[in-house]
Parts: sequence; structure tokens; C-alpha cells
Amino acid sequence: MWPLSPESKMGELPLNINIRDPRWDQSTFVGRAKHFFTVTNPLNLLLSDARLKTVQTIVENYRAGIVAPGMTEDELWKAKYEYDSAFHPDTGEKVYLIGRMSAQVPMNMIISGCMLTFHKNIAAVIFWQWVNQSFNAVVNYSNRSGDATVTEKQLATAYLSATTGAVVTAVGLKSLTKHLPSLVSRFIPFTAVAAANCINIPLMRQREMVVGIPVTDEAGYKLGYSTKAAQLGIFQVVTSRIGMLIPPLTIIPLLMNVLEKKDFLKRRPWLLGPLQVGLVGFCLLFSTPLCCALFPQKSSISVNRLEPELRAKIKKQSPNMEVVYFNKGL
Repeated sequence: MWPLSPESKMGELPLNINIRDPRWDQSTFVGRAKHFFTVTNPLNLLLSDARLKTVQTIVENYRAGIVAPGMTEDELWKAKYEYDSAFHPDTGEKVYLIGRMSAQVPMNMIISGCMLTFHKNIAAVIFWQWVNQSFNAVVNYSNRSGDATVTEKQLATAYLSATTGAVVTAVGLKSLTKHLPSLVSRFIPFTAVAAANCINIPLMRQREMVVGIPVTDEAGYKLGYSTKAAQLGIFQVVTSRIGMLIPPLTIIPLLMNVLEKKDFLKRRPWLLGPLQVGLVGFCLLFSTPLCCALFPQKSSISVNRLEPELRAKIKKQSPNMEVVYFNKGL
């Protein structure tokens, strides 16, 4: 790749490119969408450890004022996004493979597709709801906001609560709808997943609501920790997660209800599963980044909405400051 020695401080690339923030304007939905189409790109899962180590060095060196000779701005941004795809923005830790946002589409494609395919079998309903919440637990922990630690007891409580909530919701709805048209039962997976997200995400990130998450000024200077910002960030993430599952878990059931009556699929029932998984994947390719883009990653909150102590501290330091910023998580 590029040589990355300390002697390269006077490289051709200027040092004033802000790679701490996304490349596109995050005050617009289009800019956020472009950003998240890059972040959630499943091809990022194919990056080797060696490549990730290389891009980590490129990004960290650039932030320290070290520029590799001959590197272009496009190459720098490519390295930045590959780095962001695997490392937590607050802790700098490498995220588990299935916990990365680039794993959202392939993992949800398989899990959601199977939940829709096997919605009639109670054992399969329980199994796939358990698989889904296990996956969600890893994602929610991996993409938490801030650097607050979470104890094993808190993780176990959150995981068991979310899994139980999802299974109870799915089984309960299935029991209530067994005498209704089969189309109704197709929407049980979405209802159960939506309910579980409302449980799983807050519980997996409960530590943030207890100790708060870092809030900063526009330049990134840390002003303190806020539980109010944590609550707002978690609400935004829950909304985005539910939103990204609406197309695959509501549109696809309606479509499959029509397609299953066609002679082509009646003669080839083995195609139902793969077709459903493929259609879910297609929806997720678009719904995942677009719903992540509903709210800015670097979200904001009015100083007046913060805790009294933190609000007083900020007003004392910067009387004219009206808004502070925080990483909402994903």
C-alpha cells in the first residue's frame, strides 16, 4: 500500500481534511444516506485483518499530521470508511464481525427471511426469534454510544429480557391469530421484532441511561455526560431499527401471499424459501442505510433539555451555547 513513516508529514495531501466527520453533509437526508450506503456496504465484511490494520494506521497517522506521499483524497476517504466499518467511533475497539453495520443486510436477510418462511411452525417461530435477538444483542452492544462499560449481569439481563419479550409476543400473537386468515399470521414476525427492539436496545444500552453519554461542542470538545442525550439517542436508534424492517417484514408478506397462489411456485414449493430470503435482502439493501439516515449520527440536543447540573456548567463556561452534540449510536 502506502509507506507510512513519520518523515512523511509534508505529503501532497493537505492536512485540513476533516475525516472525523462523514464525507457528505450530514445536515441533509441525502448526505446522510450517501454516508450510510457506504457504512452498511456488505462488501466491507470481506476486508482482511491486514487491510484493516493498514487503514487504521492511515487514519491514525493522518489525524496525527502524517501523510503518506502520493495518497489522494479519494484514497484517504476510502481508508476512513473502511476503518469506520470495523472500529467503534468512541472506544476505537475493533467490533465483532457480526456486530458491524456492514453485517446488517446479510444477517437480517437470512434471519428475517427465515422468520417469514417458517412463520407457521411454532418451534421455528421460537427458534428464529431467539436467533434474531441473539444477533440484535451483539449489534446493540457493538454499536452503543460512548465508552461506558456494561457488566456481564446487565448484558445477560438485557439479552434474556429481549429474547423472552420477542418469543412471548410471537407465540402470543400466533395463538390469538390462529383462527384468522393466514395473511394475518405473516405479520407476526414484524410485530414481535418491533416489540423486542423496544426492549432489547434500551436494556443493552441501559448503562448509558444511568451514567450518560459524552456531549461535546461543535468542535468535539467534551463538555460532560448526559442521560437526557442518551435517552434521545436510544429513541432515535429504536425508531431507525424498526423502520428498516418495515419494508421486508410487511411488503414481502403481502407479495408472497400473492406469489404462493401462482402455478409456478405451486409446482416448485422449494423455491419459496430462497425467493423470500432474496426479496428480504433486496429490501434491506435500501431500507437499512435509508433508515439509518433518518437521524444524524452526530445528533444534537438543546442545552435547555440537559440535566440542571450539566446545563449550569455549560452555561457558565459558554453562555451563548444553545446546542450540544453526541454520538447516538447505531
